[in-house]
Amino acid sequence: MDIKDYGKEIAVVILATLILAITVSFKNSTIFYAAALSFLVIFVVNITMKKIVGYMVETEVRTKFWTWYQYGFRTDWHFKKPLPMLWLPLILTLFTKGFFWWLPILEYDVVAKTESVSRRHGLYRFTQVTEHHVAWMAIWALIMNFVFAIGGYILGFELFTKLSIYFIAWSVIPLGNLDGSKILFGGQAKWGIIFTAAMIVLIWALAIL
Repeated sequence: MDIKDYGKEIAVVILATLILAITVSFKNSTIFYAAALSFLVIFVVNITMKKIVGYMVETEVRTKFWTWYQYGFRTDWHFKKPLPMLWLPLILTLFTKGFFWWLPILEYDVVAKTESVSRRHGLYRFTQVTEHHVAWMAIWALIMNFVFAIGGYILGFELFTKLSIYFIAWSVIPLGNLDGSKILFGGQAKWGIIFTAAMIVLIWALAIL
């Protein structure tokens, strides 16, 4: 990735942070700045972990807004162009008057580093990124989000902990190209374990926060 691509990713993260901060502070505007800082940390932790795991398997991880392309089971049932879904959190919050939050609005693409793999393993060997690798990027990112959530709870940052747990719970839902789908495609057993763990953590958060 070049500087321009990194600049686009930073802009995406900042805009996503503002959108979700507006979403969760709809009924209480006083938490806007705390929510914005919380989501910024959540995104940075999540994306950084994905990039670290991606680097370990000779790939580049590129973050972008979640888009919806396929609307049916048939391969020809799709939009002409992917539909950006960054508006969804705001619309749902508006219609539910802040009762319902939609948090996952970022997805990621994974591209193999052919030139790096060629140097290490020989030309055109191991250049394909498997669904197993892609799934582990999302899994480790969510695990790191949970680690930071626990740290936030210990330090007394309850809003950050709450938003981190909600983000994890939403992220395991297998919808479109979100993290949950990537984990599911990487193995149903993996997804089942992560989903169960996320629901347990969510119940814990609802009980104490």
